[in-house]
Amino acid sequence: MRKIDDNIVHTLNTTIPTASFADKASATNQCKDLYKQLLQSYEKRESVIKSCIGEADKEVRGLKDKRVNDPDNFELLKQLRKVQTKFRLLQNELNIEEVVKDRSLKVFYERCRFHYKPPELKL
Repeated sequence: MRKIDDNIVHTLNTTIPTASFADKASATNQCKDLYKQLLQSYEKRESVIKSCIGEADKEVRGLKDKRVNDPDNFELLKQLRKVQTKFRLLQNELNIEEVVKDRSLKVFYERCRFHYKPPELKL
């Protein structure tokens, strides 16, 4: 899912024309298209992660409710801890996503700042 972020430098190197090819391809359009792709991938990944967090949260609540009725069930406690760990990992994934996003946008800005400046880009 992070392929576009993993390959941002390569993508920028192959997309933005050098000075000798500037008349054959529009760096502004290339940067604009790449920025749209980045935003779409961020929105998609964030919504998927948040959806997974919501599902894990429901699962944690359900197991906590079951635990109230059966506090001595060791298997239930083990399962609850496992799901809580998954829930925390998914929450951490949102933080990781922010770091990846910031890193990619900084690289994007460095290479495209003279060609295209998105109105909502804040570094």
